[in-house]
Amino acid sequence: MPSNPRLRRPARGQAQEDVRRHNLGTLLGHLHLSGPLSRAELTARMGLNRSTIAALVAELGTLGAVHEERPAGTQSGAGRPSLVVRPNVGVQVIAADIGVDRIDVALVGLGGQVAARRHRGRVEDSTSPASVVDQLLHLVEDVRADPAAKVGRVVGVGVSVPGVIRQTDGCVRFAPNLGWVDEPFGELLTRGVDLPVHIGNDADLGVLAEHLRGVARGYDDVVFIAGEVGVGGGLIVGGHPLLGAGGYAGELGHMTVRPQGRACRCGARGCWETEIGSSAIGRALGLSNAGTADVLAVLRDPQAPVVGALDDVAHFLGLGLASIVNLVNPRLVIIGGLLREIFPLAGDVVRASLDAAALAAPAEQVLLRVPELGGDAVLIGAAELAWQSLLDDPAGTLRRAALDSGRLAGASA
Repeated sequence: MPSNPRLRRPARGQAQEDVRRHNLGTLLGHLHLSGPLSRAELTARMGLNRSTIAALVAELGTLGAVHEERPAGTQSGAGRPSLVVRPNVGVQVIAADIGVDRIDVALVGLGGQVAARRHRGRVEDSTSPASVVDQLLHLVEDVRADPAAKVGRVVGVGVSVPGVIRQTDGCVRFAPNLGWVDEPFGELLTRGVDLPVHIGNDADLGVLAEHLRGVARGYDDVVFIAGEVGVGGGLIVGGHPLLGAGGYAGELGHMTVRPQGRACRCGARGCWETEIGSSAIGRALGLSNAGTADVLAVLRDPQAPVVGALDDVAHFLGLGLASIVNLVNPRLVIIGGLLREIFPLAGDVVRASLDAAALAAPAEQVLLRVPELGGDAVLIGAAELAWQSLLDDPAGTLRRAALDSGRLAGASA
């Protein structure tokens, strides 16, 4: 079971209403992460009696968050089998992953299933926050209009941005590859969607998704490297996210690996992302001014002569990982983003560089993997961020969503 604070029982002495709200969120969290479970399984997981579980399930059913059914293969007269509780996929969130040269949007149902999605590339002169919000809102309209989506109650929006995010209001303090400094992105988006909006850093959301649903399940010390145009890191230490005093931890792409190296968009020189980001990969492949999609196409072309050409990038990838391994002593490092395409092609160089530069003890413990969720890791992490309010307070969130839906229906009548 993932180490997840949502699934822990509250301390004694809390007010009864707090306990009830916590138990509702915990039960819904089990269903969200594990899928359908019987009442008996929920009773065993939560350590509560059967009547309490039945009451919690009944309340969530009334709220429209779950429904019950008999187990497959049972007959109506065959005793009293424990009913199976299913999350209602009609309760949904909108997830968005904003890259330097593209936007991905998905409508995701409770339980993590993607109902519909849209992708859009962006042109170079449309990176202002207002322009990005406008493009994002158009994609949201498209995904909600998809006939396959079967839109129900949308309870929130989660958005990934490749930058330093202020957690309190979604202000993007610094996103050098987008050219943003202190931009009120969260405020701009909230005006346009009329839903709770949550903004997160791409690497933080990547590690969240892989910890809950991917290759990092069961690991408590994890680093996720999000490497595309820029490079960021998301960290989980002792089962908890390592965010820093202001939520700004993990900007690993801006540690210096070559002091006299190339100028970085952050203003420094020789940053890690200048040696392993998409521009560096493009140069290694002989591509000039190539976008991420162009680089990706070459990396996936079985006829392209990429083996050996990537050794320098792989060396610096391993060199940077060695510093992280020495500092954090993770059990697992997940190499994501565009870099997940590099690792299978030059993993031996990455590992050799890491082992040569890292201390032996932490290097012996660390495993290197690519995301189980593939290129969707950050997008799924944005969805998980959007689910936060529902899982913290299912009753309050769903009632507010029902009221908002009624107001919107009345306004359009």
